Amino acid sequence: MSSIPWPLTVSLIFFLLAAVAIGTLGTRLTRLADILADRTGLGEAVIGAVLLGASTSLPGITASVTAAVDAHPVLALSNAFGGIAAQTVFLAVADLSYRRVNLEHAAASVPNMMQGALLIALLSILLLAMQGPPVSFLGIHPATPVLFIAYLVGIRLVYRSHERPMWRPRMTMATRIDTPEAEKTSAPATGTLWRRFALSAGAVVVAGWVLTRSAESLAGITGISDSLMGGLLVAITTSLPELVTSIAAVKQGSPTLAVGGVLGGNAFDTLFAAVADIGYRQGSIYQTATQNEISLLVLTILMTSVLLLGLLTRERRGIANIGFESVLLFVLYLLGIVFLATG
Repeated sequence: MSSIPWPLTVSLIFFLLAAVAIGTLGTRLTRLADILADRTGLGEAVIGAVLLGASTSLPGITASVTAAVDAHPVLALSNAFGGIAAQTVFLAVADLSYRRVNLEHAAASVPNMMQGALLIALLSILLLAMQGPPVSFLGIHPATPVLFIAYLVGIRLVYRSHERPMWRPRMTMATRIDTPEAEKTSAPATGTLWRRFALSAGAVVVAGWVLTRSAESLAGITGISDSLMGGLLVAITTSLPELVTSIAAVKQGSPTLAVGGVLGGNAFDTLFAAVADIGYRQGSIYQTATQNEISLLVLTILMTSVLLLGLLTRERRGIANIGFESVLLFVLYLLGIVFLATG
């Protein structure tokens, strides 16, 4: 975190400008990802997990690595876990905007459920690293390479579940089947689509850095703790691309892409801690975790489990036309905010 905050007025202006930029770019990324999912044949769940999820996570990983290098490990960890919690509750927000049926009912797919299981496994590895003995080699905890390997193996399993599923969810009138849509003859070439996606993702990184920097300045001026700032302020602001892309995907009729993007982004976000562990040169970053970070990590595991239960149960309608899992996600996240604010 920078030691010299920007003036209050400058911080507010840059924060708002960056938020608008991320909103615009997030919508563009979603549209391009949806076309590429059809063009490449990889499907919305896989593209959402690997391409959309990773690209929208770039602002967050920039914030965590910067904090770790600047010797603010608590900020780095709380940003990673707080971002996962925020992005999960964003699906509940997207569910509110999907009026046809419960979002998890429409978006149920084997790859999305595989991603949920993968995310729980990755989060559990992090929890073991924080609760285990203080072991490190050259300042890097053994859990860090394990996380990278587990992530790659998991993504491979997600891809295989799309290519050769061993079972399928029951089809209903409200199920959104992920099938390639007919393209307009004026659609750009695949190479052009990839270039536009890369440029948009790069712009998201820049906007995310500005957003993070202004959020840090605002937190420095107000005297907010690293745990609260990372778990709420920085985590939410750097997670805005996920909120925008989730709602944009739902609005354009791609619920599978919305759920896949969040779950895939959350799985990628666990690598924030791994990369931060490499950047933190004063030992293993996992051993610096306070009770707030551990509790936040447990909260993300619980929220992911609730979301996975929703994908399996596939409730058609519930309170306010959303499923029980969305209601629980709102409640759990609010409880997490109260815990961080009072802890």
